[in-house]
Amino acid sequence: MGLLEDKVVLVNGGSQGVGAGIVRAALREGATVVFTGRRAEVGEKLAADTGARFVRADLADAAQARESVVRTVDTYGRIDCLVNAAGLTSRGSLLDTTPELFDAHMAINLRAPFFAMQAAVTDMTAREAPGTVVNIISNCAHGGPPHLAPYSTAKAGLAGLTRNAAHAHRWDRIRINGLNIGWTDTEGEDATQRAFHDAGDDWREKAAAGLPMGRLGQVDEIADFVVLLLSDRSGVVTGSVIDWDQTVFGGLD
Repeated sequence: MGLLEDKVVLVNGGSQGVGAGIVRAALREGATVVFTGRRAEVGEKLAADTGARFVRADLADAAQARESVVRTVDTYGRIDCLVNAAGLTSRGSLLDTTPELFDAHMAINLRAPFFAMQAAVTDMTAREAPGTVVNIISNCAHGGPPHLAPYSTAKAGLAGLTRNAAHAHRWDRIRINGLNIGWTDTEGEDATQRAFHDAGDDWREKAAAGLPMGRLGQVDEIADFVVLLLSDRSGVVTGSVIDWDQTVFGGLD
């Protein structure tokens, strides 16, 4: 028996990066997995490789975020676990962020998880069934660097939403937790480093040299942690926003 045996799991933003890692890990642990993404060719390839079900969705549209849950329920009769893994990381500071960039970050990083959670919890409570949600947040929720002002703002909001919803639905036996992930080696991060920071092929080695553990975080490590939080093996924990990172926030040298 796997940790997620007989569970129906939806991973929003699951076509690449951390989300794709969670798709693979949930499948290994026995789940039936649905995942969303914007790019059909990427999602369809992952679906063909893994056997998970792909639903194309632009999560910037709140209706499509809700619909991802509705389609999961329509197909499998229920949703047991939701992961909100989609993220927009485009750069902007307090001084140069436009209203359009700000709204784009809110739409993907905060509004989409809100309305996907709304739809998932609606199904769970209607069935009077327990469920779990894990939100992939960011250590930037603690403040973040100057060039990630709208991103940090949205992720701080998601941390607050995680605690609020967990408190609201603890008596429904719906557990809602989050991970503040740190610097992670993904294809999206590679593209971001090259596009915004003029990084070369050796950026990973340079980054690792400045980190306490001597390496970036890895997708499979995060995915295994998320599966644990989704599963009954994480016990009664709810409302926790866990710093999955090498930085100890609040620590001083």
